[in-house]
Amino acid sequence: MSLRSDPNHHSLFIRHSLVITTFSLFWTQVLVGTSGHFFWLSLYKKIRYNHNNWENKTGLVYSLLNLQGGMEMVEHPFDLATELSYESGTFRGQTSEAYANMVGPYGGITAATMLRAVMEHPDRIGTPLSLTVNFTAPIKDGEFFIKAKPARTNRSTQHWVLELFQGQDTLCTGTAVTALRRETWSDIEASFPRVPEPEKIASLPTENLPLPKWVSRYDIKVIKGFPDPLAKEPKENIDSVTLQWVKDKPDRPLDFLSLTSICDAFFPRVYIRKNEISPASTVSLTIYYHAEEKELDAVGHEPLLGEAKGIRYYNGFFDHFAKIWSRDGNLLATTTQVVYYKD
Repeated sequence: MSLRSDPNHHSLFIRHSLVITTFSLFWTQVLVGTSGHFFWLSLYKKIRYNHNNWENKTGLVYSLLNLQGGMEMVEHPFDLATELSYESGTFRGQTSEAYANMVGPYGGITAATMLRAVMEHPDRIGTPLSLTVNFTAPIKDGEFFIKAKPARTNRSTQHWVLELFQGQDTLCTGTAVTALRRETWSDIEASFPRVPEPEKIASLPTENLPLPKWVSRYDIKVIKGFPDPLAKEPKENIDSVTLQWVKDKPDRPLDFLSLTSICDAFFPRVYIRKNEISPASTVSLTIYYHAEEKELDAVGHEPLLGEAKGIRYYNGFFDHFAKIWSRDGNLLATTTQVVYYKD
């Protein structure tokens, strides 16, 4: 079994890398001086960060390759797209062409990046319970900044205020809640849909369709509810229900960040209802997380089932409600949106 396909081997690899890199830090400094020391220190920090924050997850450390006598850290496109640096209370990020939408970045990657600012904040307690992102204006290609402020910390919950900006322009506002969960009575009233196994559904041929670049970052297998962008005379559907299997492409173990992005990996409901492509843009996105980290760990690389529908389309805006399930029927997240559309 290859290192890439076995999460347990990944975790063992990370642990061994920590030991090897620690010794390398010392001997490199002794033998080759400061420049070599800083290379290994940078590598050590990347591996250590991955291990501490996503144990048994290796999306950040994709592989280590020998390139022309040197070592290079190769990261998953998702982790590169959401990468942040932190200085003086502000996070700095960079838009990614790999997750481009028709205008600006894909909303799911923006939401995941804003959540990452919370997850990497030194004052954070608990794990995500909810996230709301309001998209006030398109994000331009290039550098952006995020401020994440813990507005209040209680015994079980921590409340966050978020802002993404470029220059003097606020482009996204948001809130998040993290929580320390405890064991209580639990139940679920939603039912897992009866659907074919993902192996029986063909993947969306993204290379042959006029779709934004972010779509090619996911392996999407639509069971029901996909617009025909090539239809010459589109006919309205009676509903906007979509059922689809979806996972990162290439494979990446699931965590809160990738789950956040997948919550937005649906085409606008108006596309499905009217069976045609027209201008549409999310105004506000909210996600409720119903799973803990260990439940996401258990998913690994398996596809998730997305179930989405619209409720009402009225004078330029519609809503969108979706559920995200694990393959074994565990409800991981629910999400709502309000979306602008134009006839």
